[in-house]
Amino acid sequence: MEDLKIVQTASWVPDQVIDNDDLSRIMDTSDDWIQSRTGIKRRHISKHENTADLASKTGQLLLEKSGWQAEELDLILVATMSPDAYTPSTAAIVQGRLQAKNAVAFDVSAACSGFVYGLAVASQMMSTGMVKKAMVIGSEVLSKLIDWHDRTTAVLFGDGAGGVLLEKVPVKAPTLLGLQLKTFGELSNELSAGMTSSGNTFPKPLTELTPFKMNGRAVYRFATHEVPESILQASAQNKLTLDQIDVFLLHQANARIIRQVAKRLKQPLEKFPINIAEYGNTSAASEPILLDECVEKGMIKRGDILALSGFGGGLTTGTIILRY
Repeated sequence: MEDLKIVQTASWVPDQVIDNDDLSRIMDTSDDWIQSRTGIKRRHISKHENTADLASKTGQLLLEKSGWQAEELDLILVATMSPDAYTPSTAAIVQGRLQAKNAVAFDVSAACSGFVYGLAVASQMMSTGMVKKAMVIGSEVLSKLIDWHDRTTAVLFGDGAGGVLLEKVPVKAPTLLGLQLKTFGELSNELSAGMTSSGNTFPKPLTELTPFKMNGRAVYRFATHEVPESILQASAQNKLTLDQIDVFLLHQANARIIRQVAKRLKQPLEKFPINIAEYGNTSAASEPILLDECVEKGMIKRGDILALSGFGGGLTTGTIILRY
């Protein structure tokens, strides 16, 4: 039988680091206030790099580390809520820069669940036989959507990109072990960014984008209830027990949320790596950045069963369980 394999991981973040003390100089906040509520100490903020820049650097790293040629790629997906433009897609820009001339490329927009949604789309396309080799990247420059005087959102977010190469290969046992995606559109107003207005008159004014707006309490409530349910539903598809899952890679939105999810699932916190202190919330990039770090540090090894779970704008949840 054939199934997908994660061949390589990589990530890239901007050089500029903004810590909590830097933020306290421009808004009413403090390092203690931010760390106690979020677990964040610093974040990487782009100076000039846009979303496609970070994604392209991640893509180039993936190719270099794997030894693949860009022409071998059949598919490039970029999960993002902060694209360079309405059109072209960020993935199309990446495809052009990598000179991956045989790859179809498009974006996936599911905010902080985007990387899991991207993996789901890639796996389904691979199952049809039309895709043999795929690149899936989560990339965000959220700093361009932030009101830096709104401490309820500005302290949370950072910029970065991470991704994987996938290949359809012969396997002795299935590697895709569970998948759950769900959208809660009735809660869409609880977290938004980049909203546009059509205007009322002709000729209409140039569209302006709104910064991040979030109902923090509602999103916290949503995440701590719906993420455990998403993981349970995904694991039940192949009758996996939670004890069989070696590592839970959750979207890095808030350290308190991750701890609460671990508690609800009755799993040891040691199985939930957290790197939000260094990067903040990087939306669709958070899980692939975390995955790459864990692989590089030897915390994840071949054969381990991983549960990647995203949650956020939409509102959305998404969990995919894979044998690495």
